[in-house]
Amino acid sequence: MKTNHPLSRRHFLATALAAGAAPFILPSGVWAAQTPKNSIINLGFVGMGTQNRGLMRGFIGRQEVRVLAVCDVDRTRREDAKNTVDTFYKEHKDFSAPAPCVAYSDFRELIARKDLDGVVVATPDHWHSIIAIAALKAGKDVYCEKPMAHSIAEARAMVKAVRKNKRVLQVGSMQRSSREFRASAELIRNGCLGKLTKVEVAVGGPAVPCNLPEEPLEPGCDWNMWLGPAPLRPYTSTLSPRGVHKHFPDWRNYREYGGGGVTDWGAHHFDIPQWGMGYDASGPIEITPPGTPGAQSGVVLLYPNGVEVHHTGGNGITFFGENGKLFVNRGQFKLWIDGKQKAEDISYCEPILKEMLPANAVRLYDSPHHLADWLGCMRSRKLPICDVEVGARTVSVCELVNLAYYHGKKLKWDPSKEAFVGGTGDPAWLHPIVRAPWKAV
Repeated sequence: MKTNHPLSRRHFLATALAAGAAPFILPSGVWAAQTPKNSIINLGFVGMGTQNRGLMRGFIGRQEVRVLAVCDVDRTRREDAKNTVDTFYKEHKDFSAPAPCVAYSDFRELIARKDLDGVVVATPDHWHSIIAIAALKAGKDVYCEKPMAHSIAEARAMVKAVRKNKRVLQVGSMQRSSREFRASAELIRNGCLGKLTKVEVAVGGPAVPCNLPEEPLEPGCDWNMWLGPAPLRPYTSTLSPRGVHKHFPDWRNYREYGGGGVTDWGAHHFDIPQWGMGYDASGPIEITPPGTPGAQSGVVLLYPNGVEVHHTGGNGITFFGENGKLFVNRGQFKLWIDGKQKAEDISYCEPILKEMLPANAVRLYDSPHHLADWLGCMRSRKLPICDVEVGARTVSVCELVNLAYYHGKKLKWDPSKEAFVGGTGDPAWLHPIVRAPWKAV
C-alpha cells in the first residue's frame, strides 16, 4: 500500500454538517470489494454519546453516505440516534433514503451486517480496540476516535489487524486536518526555527483509579456491556449518564476506562510534535517522571534527535528553537523569530509558509476535512492522514507518559521494538487487564 499523504472539537462537529452539504465525489481508486466509482458508502455507528452524535451529523449530510445502523448500550441514546437518522432522510428527499435505521444494543450484531462498508467507533477508550478489530476482521473500514486504544499492546494489535485485513482506519485526531497544526508541523520539519531545542505540550494530568460510589441503575442500560472488558463495578452516572446527555462524561478521568487529560487532549497535542519532528513511525527513547509523587505535570520525553518534550499544565503546544518560538492551539498560531513576532493568528499560516519554507521544502499531507479524508481513502485505498500506525505511535507516547506518572520510575524505551530496555519498566504494563470473556489483544 502506498502512502499519499486540523478547530475546537465542538466547533469542528458543529460545522461538519454545513461543510458536508455538497456532494463529495473522488476519482475511483479500487475498493477491496470492487465498489463502483460513485457508489454509496454505508456506515454504522457504535457508541452514541455526544462525540458520535456529532460525527454522525457530519457524515449523514454527505450525499455519498448513508447511515444504516446505530448501537449503544443505553436504550434512550440508541433510539434517539435512530430517530435522528430516520428524520433526516424523511426531511431530505434528495438523499434517496435507505430502509429505516436499525438500532442495536450489541455492537457484534451491527458489525455482522454485510451491507456496511465502514464503522465509526466513539465509545469509551477501553472498548476501542475490541470493537475496531472485530469490525476490521469483518471487512469493514473503521473511523476510530482518539486515543485509538487504551494500551500500547492494543494499539499494535490494531495495526496488525488493519494491515492483515487490508482495511482503512482513520483515527479521530482531527487536528491533523487543521491548517494551523499542519503549518506548524511543516515549519518544524523544515527547520524554520533553527535547531529545535524543546517542546512543551500543555494538557491535563494522568487518570486515577475509579472509586466512585454506587448509584441506582434504572432500566434501559446494559451496564455489564458498558463495562465490557473493564473490571466489574457498580453503576455510577459519572461514568455513563443515562439518556441523551450533551457533555463529555468523566469516564476518561479513571484508569480503567481512559487515561485522563494525558490521553484525552494529549492524543491531540502529543501527536503534533511527533508529526513535526518526523517520528510518526517511532517515538521517545527515555521518559523521566517528575520528582514529586502525585504530580499532574512534569514528565519529560527524550527523543532520538536530542529534543526534550515536556508535559506542562494548561493547553497548547510550544516549540522552542535556536532562532525562535512557535505556539499553536486550536484556532491559534503565533510565531516569533529572533525575538520579533511574525504571526499573531491563523490567518498568517499560509503567508508564513510561503515566506519561510525553502524551495525544496518537505510538505506534509494536506487534508482540509478529516471525515472526507477517510471517505476518500475508503475509495482510493490509500493511507488516510491519521493512519492506524500514526494513531498507535501517539497511543505509545501518551501511555508512556502515564506509566511514568503511575509508577514514578524513569523508563528507557526502544520505539523500533516498542519495548522497555535497560532493565526499566515491566512488559505487563503494556497490556490491559481484561475481564472475561473479552479479549483485547
